[in-house]
Formats: sequence, structure tokens, C-alpha cells
Amino acid sequence: MADLGCKFLGIPSPNPFWLASAPPTDKAYNVTRAFEAGWGGAVWKTLGVDPPIVNVSGPRYGAIHSNERRVIGFNNVELITDRPLQTNLDEMRQIKRDWPDRALVASVMLPMEEKYWAEYMPRIEDTGVDAFELNFGCPHGMSERGMGAAVGQVPEYIQLATEWGKRYARVPVIIKLTPNVTNILPPAKAARDGGADAVSLINTLNSIMRVNYDTLTMYPATDGKGSHGGYCGPAVKPIALHMVAEIARNKETAGLPVSGIGGITDWRDAVDFIALGASNVQVCTAAMVYGFKVIDDLVDGLSNFLDEKGMKSVDELVGRAVPSVTDWQFLNLNHVEKAYIDQDLCIKCGRCHIACEDTAHQAITTQVNGERHFEVIDEECVGCNLCVSVCPVENCITMRPLTSGVDPRTGEPIVDEPADWTTHPNNPMRKDA
Repeated sequence: MADLGCKFLGIPSPNPFWLASAPPTDKAYNVTRAFEAGWGGAVWKTLGVDPPIVNVSGPRYGAIHSNERRVIGFNNVELITDRPLQTNLDEMRQIKRDWPDRALVASVMLPMEEKYWAEYMPRIEDTGVDAFELNFGCPHGMSERGMGAAVGQVPEYIQLATEWGKRYARVPVIIKLTPNVTNILPPAKAARDGGADAVSLINTLNSIMRVNYDTLTMYPATDGKGSHGGYCGPAVKPIALHMVAEIARNKETAGLPVSGIGGITDWRDAVDFIALGASNVQVCTAAMVYGFKVIDDLVDGLSNFLDEKGMKSVDELVGRAVPSVTDWQFLNLNHVEKAYIDQDLCIKCGRCHIACEDTAHQAITTQVNGERHFEVIDEECVGCNLCVSVCPVENCITMRPLTSGVDPRTGEPIVDEPADWTTHPNNPMRKDA
């Protein structure tokens, strides 16, 4: 059986699944229950200066549901901890004593003045925490006070605050990045330049969920008014994966340890993050929606997956998919695929035909010999994958490469030798072979 034991920045934990800084890690009661359930670590809900921050006492969360009422997107306007700092520190110290084999990380958000870092970092570290996570990600509330994403959107601020964090901490310092930027690489590079031991991402995205259809005001609202909040949950996972992979494959940031965050709900999500460069993962929304017992699926699923792949540890999976990530201009334009419909699995719902007929390339029949029949027309199929995406039956429609002969759509021969846009004759900026 694969060993799920993890040593992120040298911090041991029995598995790579940590609870992210959020309401699930707000107090000792929660963290104790989480560790009893099997979580490998916890990032304590973000600490700030005393007196504690003031939260709204109305709706703090909103959700987007699938047709089956499953939460696929989650939004919050909650701020950092609203409990006294000393209360948090006392509980953190006790948790570390009670659970020495679990990772305990202190999330911190402090004003951009060095005196606060000098005062608070040693006090927090005295609890025995294994590391700090500097929160430069929250996009609401605290950012309006010059913290959170207000820092994370300015690389110079990230580097300066990271330097302060490293100056007053003896344990590793992780920088939590905001996704509310157009390019994640400058913030990640700034963290590295400031001496960060690792980065974690993503924090939440700026968002407004919807309006109240009765009052035509923003929903959710506090006494009739709402504010943008932080968006997370399964819907943000592709954005997070892109940013993790960018850091993992860019020469200026490659090798910087990454703790992956963003919509991790089951073990497959964890595989995605780890294979694209994360060394461990943090989970929040899934625990808030399904409870701490989701750790069972995460642990069992990842363990079974590693066994099936013949891997003995999580480390063997880290970054395995990174070499497959490239820029569009380097994709092989000589590679040709066509969709194929398995007639034994087809339930004849017609969704593939409708999607292809109305919005794509009119490459799927609706009738053959007078009977309802859905079949790919190779002469029209460009291999876009839309029919695979909309088909309700798993593996009914698959993509199959053409390895020889002629592409019936273009009349061009199938060529084994790869060729990309950088050398294509239609590219005015092409390079000579």
C-alpha cells in the first residue's frame, strides 16, 4: 500500500490533506474533530491584530447549485477571525500539544507596517506552530483596509511583507496568493524573491452570486445591501490548476513548493493538483458542505490510485503532469482526432446532435436509413470534443486519433512528424526550420 505520509517543508503529517484557513479551523473544537476524523493538518483561521476584527452578523455565505442541488460554487463575505488573539493562541498551543503528529500552520494577516510583524509573529510562533501562512489573498473587507488581496495584487508589497515575515519567524513561511490578478507569475516570483519557503493557492475570487428575484436587490444581503465576496468551491478548480501549473513549469518559479487549494472535493481533484505541481493540498468548501468525514474518500481514493499506478508515495506523483503543459503555439497541428459514438452505449437522447448541429460543425447525424441514429460524419468533424462534453453517458462518445491515411475533412495526408504554429506557413512570424 502506498505511503500517504507527507513532509511539506519538512513538516510531517500522516497524509497530504490539510484543512485550509477558514471557518472549519476557527477554534480548537473544530480542529480536534477534524484530526479525530483523520485530517493530516490544519491552517488555523487567519489571525490579525487585537482588538479582533468585526464580522457582519447576517448572511456570510452564498452558493450556486447544480440541478441536483449540489453546491458547485460558494461565496463568503466573512473576514478573518473575530475571536480575541489570546484565545486563539491558547487553543493553538493546546492543539499542538494534543496532536504532535499533525501539521498546524498559523494563517496571519497584518498591516503593512513592520512593527506589527515584529510584535505578532514571535507571539504566534510561541504556540509551537509548524509554519506561517501569510494571507495575501482575501479579496473582500480586509483588502479595503490595505491587507489581503490589496497586498497580493502588488508584487513589491508581497516581497516586502514576505521579508518581514521571514525576519521575525524561525519556522517556514508560506505565501497564500490571490487569483485576482491577470498573471500569477509576478506574485509568485515576488514571494520567492522575498525569501518565501513556499506558496499556497488559490485564495478566493471576487464575486457576486446573484440578485434576490423578489426584491431585485443583491443576494445575499445584510439589511438590504450586499458586497462582493470571495468565490470558491468546485467551480474555481480549473482556475487554480492553471495557476499551480504555471508556477510549476515557469523557469523562474519552478521548484518553489506549492500547497494546492481550490475546489478539491474528492481524491481525483487531489490527483489533479499534485500531478500539476502541488506537494500537498488544502480543503475548505468540501468540508463545510459535507463535513470532516470527506477525508475518508480523499485518503482511500488517493491511496488506491497510487497503488494502481505502482507508486509507493505521494512524492512520486508530484509534478508528473507538468511536462505535458505547454503554450498553444507548441501544440502539434499535424495531430488529427475524430469523435466516435459507441452505438451499444448510445441512449439516443440526441444531445450530441443538437449541440453539434446548432453550435459546432454539423458533424453528427440524426437519422440513418429512416431511423433515429446518431453517428459522426468524419468529413465534417474537426475533433472539437463538444459532443463528448455534452453526452450524458460516460464513455459513449470518445475521441480517436487518425494515425494513417487521409483526413476526410481536409483531404490532407496524416503526417507522423509533429509541426506547430511556430513553423506553420500561415504564421507571418514563423521560424525557419
